[in-house]
Amino acid sequence: MTRREKSLAMLAALIFSALILAGCGSTAETPDNTVAATVNGKKIMMSEVERIIHQQAQGNESQMSAHDLAQARLTVLDRLIQREVLFQRAEQEKLLPSEDEITSTINKRKQDSGLTDEEFQRQLKDQNLTMEAVREETKKDLAVDHLQDKYSGKITISDREVEDYYNGNKQQFVNARGVGLGMIMVDPADNSQQGVASDDAKNDADAKTKIDNINQQLKSGADFATVARARSEDPTSVQRGGDIGFATEEDLKNNGFPSDLVAKFFGSMQVGDRTDPIRFPSGKWYIFKLEEKRLQTENLTLESQGVRQQITVELTKQRKDILDSALLEVSLSEAKIVNNFAANMLANPANLGGMRPAAASAANPGNTPAAAGNPSSSPAAAKGGASPANSPAKK
Repeated sequence: MTRREKSLAMLAALIFSALILAGCGSTAETPDNTVAATVNGKKIMMSEVERIIHQQAQGNESQMSAHDLAQARLTVLDRLIQREVLFQRAEQEKLLPSEDEITSTINKRKQDSGLTDEEFQRQLKDQNLTMEAVREETKKDLAVDHLQDKYSGKITISDREVEDYYNGNKQQFVNARGVGLGMIMVDPADNSQQGVASDDAKNDADAKTKIDNINQQLKSGADFATVARARSEDPTSVQRGGDIGFATEEDLKNNGFPSDLVAKFFGSMQVGDRTDPIRFPSGKWYIFKLEEKRLQTENLTLESQGVRQQITVELTKQRKDILDSALLEVSLSEAKIVNNFAANMLANPANLGGMRPAAASAANPGNTPAAAGNPSSSPAAAKGGASPANSPAKK
């Protein structure tokens, strides 16, 4: 998943359960008909927020304290308001996406997730979503992207700015000795609820059978990235076609890679080679592919391949983030926003506006997808390196 999609998912499931509006006596509103806020008269329902909370808490929101749940709801509602403000501005500036663009974006997300059409439809059904609701949320995401791009598209970076950045950050421009790895993981634990792989292994015997089958697929010529997206049980490798980034020898050892395996990466293995299935002490099985191999550390100059482009991209991103924030501030100042939820909280400070931890059974009220992203963030997630979060030792 991308940074926008993650923050969108944290936005549309965080505000739903018991909101009792001030002045309504003892009659509690239900999430389906409670208006959490309005933006220029357009309603944002509590049910939108609750869905996000339910997904982010993996159905365990009832275990959250009243304080944490109330804070989460405030945060999610704030993000929903921000997105609605930007969407309405995009609509006014005639920047809405076409139906073909919406369809293409949904199809690409399905492809990137490795889901078949049947699996995608099953997930929609499991989450009580309709395709119409998915299209509406995708429309809003794309409209906000178009609006931000309209203003950030005029950014230019001068040669002087690039040179100043390089001279002030030379320590960043080093090609360290290390390896780039692809990974497919099979976990004997039951991960079916996470929806990572359709053939999720649920015990040690299943895991061994599955990893051997995957290994045979690869030996028969199957594409590593395609197999990783379809069958790996690690979310990172699924999203990135097995790619877990670049790591130094020290990184690998610190993250629990066996010494003999590290020695192979830096020794006999060549780029493109794969390991046989390897079982780590955690009980999980791994197949690694050597994607890149660098045996010497190299200090890069401003004229080294890709350095100027890398700096230009970074400076552009920095400036875009500032412009996105400015765009949001101006749009908010021009909108008429009524936050009923926050007002109710102020009216009932003793019990946070009557809020109690939501019951998990109430968290699937409607057909609004869990998507209400961070309006000021870029839709693209940068490719990261191999980190402890992506290492087998931490899985």
